[in-house]
Amino acid sequence: MSTALHTHAEPSSLSASPRKRRTVSEADLRGRWWRFALILAITVVVLIPILVVLVLAFSPASTSTTTGPTFENFASVFQKTLASTWLKNSLMVTLATVVVSVAVASPAGYVLSRGRSKAVSGYSLLLFVMQSLPIITSVVPLFILFANMGLVDNLLGLTVVYVASTMTVATWMMAAYFDSIPVSLEEASWIDGCSVFGSFTRVVLRNSLPGVLSTAIFAFLLAWNDYLVAIVFLRSNEVFTLPMGVQSFFQQNQTDWGGVMALAVVMMLPPIIVFSALNKYFSVGGIGGSLAGR
Repeated sequence: MSTALHTHAEPSSLSASPRKRRTVSEADLRGRWWRFALILAITVVVLIPILVVLVLAFSPASTSTTTGPTFENFASVFQKTLASTWLKNSLMVTLATVVVSVAVASPAGYVLSRGRSKAVSGYSLLLFVMQSLPIITSVVPLFILFANMGLVDNLLGLTVVYVASTMTVATWMMAAYFDSIPVSLEEASWIDGCSVFGSFTRVVLRNSLPGVLSTAIFAFLLAWNDYLVAIVFLRSNEVFTLPMGVQSFFQQNQTDWGGVMALAVVMMLPPIIVFSALNKYFSVGGIGGSLAGR
């Protein structure tokens, strides 16, 4: 009799488990929809200012007879201002900052990642202290020093400041990525006759493309968007970077919202292009395959 009761109880327990699993999956689905709705709402809020900038930039001026989207604001800005010069200055300073920062931070980060001496630990601590200091604390002393060296109101002086301000974080970023690359890869190259520098360039850097690109993008955004350092070191309209040019144009044409937003769109385009072009290179799958079978 107990056996019969036991056999009758099994189907009920088996039939309850699918309902339980179905209930859990429905709860997970509702939770995913809530998260999706929250992320969508935050995205819409963030994109509203950008949409407003685009609408105003492509809207015709009040004195124009054109209807619908137009490029009149862009043409007017480039004809009446030094927008092309500001764009060229920003590109020159930003590209120089990216190249120098990556070129210096890569070997410095490699030393931090592989070195274990007291000197390396002290250097790492010094970088951490320098990184914690805001850039505003060094702007005034640098301005006095650069004024004596003839580097004020000069793109070279501005580039030096940008490189110095990005170097600490860039070195930490490169060191953190080098830590993820197994030392056994370098040891294998040493056995094959490679030098330390050769293994660094041929093995480590070739497997560090995502880290290099992340560091380059950080340096790019810092130099491209900076306004605080530029307003201290630059005086002439001909050497203004694009953020300085946008601010100068806005002060002189506060009612020309179409022109101001057109300049803002020009300033937004290079970061968008950089992210769109380099996004496909962000992958860390190539490192794990190097140790297959070990």
